[in-house]
Amino acid sequence: MTNQKYPTDLTDSQWELIKDLIPLEKPGGRHRELDMRQVLNAIFYIVDNGNKWRSLPHDFPKWPSVYHYFRQWRRNRTWRRIHDTLRSELRRGSGRHKHATAGCLDSQSVKSTHLPGMRGFDAHKNVNGRKRHILVDTLGLLLLVVVTAASVQDRDGAKLLLLGLRGACKKLRRIWVDGAYRGELLNWAAAHCRLILQPVLRTDHKKGFIVLPRRWVVERTFSWFNQNRRMSTDYKRLTETSEAYVSVATSRLMVGRLAHS
Repeated sequence: MTNQKYPTDLTDSQWELIKDLIPLEKPGGRHRELDMRQVLNAIFYIVDNGNKWRSLPHDFPKWPSVYHYFRQWRRNRTWRRIHDTLRSELRRGSGRHKHATAGCLDSQSVKSTHLPGMRGFDAHKNVNGRKRHILVDTLGLLLLVVVTAASVQDRDGAKLLLLGLRGACKKLRRIWVDGAYRGELLNWAAAHCRLILQPVLRTDHKKGFIVLPRRWVVERTFSWFNQNRRMSTDYKRLTETSEAYVSVATSRLMVGRLAHS
């Protein structure tokens, strides 16, 4: 490998923040030979630039080794733990409690390729692919993501997401949503999750794009996703892999913010 530098490479300060979150090598086995900083740099490069794993530049470790760690950390939820730890630190740095009490929920439909896997047609957005259902806090930081076929209704996707709430959301009480989440879902969330879903609606007398209170936060998060070429289209067969890419992209965003602060 050469000393070629890429814009997605971790700086020294960013590496100091994230290095202790990487799992240690298993005791009793073969010693880890790869530089884990370079492994992370390679994964961030893939997510940001959107190229194939086999097209990973030779400046990084060999692509099968990098993909092995990406897949292993998806299966044992390391990406989720890294993401949740970084979010807690960023919230503390902003003067907030590490557990959010309010958030915003929405969905984003993206096209998918013809590879085998779950996909469907979103008639409202005219997109054939998948749908990302996300829950963010009031800072726009990701709390939870669930990827489904694009044909899944927003209300059904919201139920899947809310049923997956875990410890990081134990203080969550109020969630702002758009008009698609009205109706029976409001009562269901109150009864099963003890959550208040509060719709934020457009006014009929205004036309065109309108910045709506509270809801703009989650729209900004979607724009952060779109800065990563790998996430502009869903290329993966498993929805779990698509969810892992979201965690990787937002983790890279947060470690950069923490380093600057």
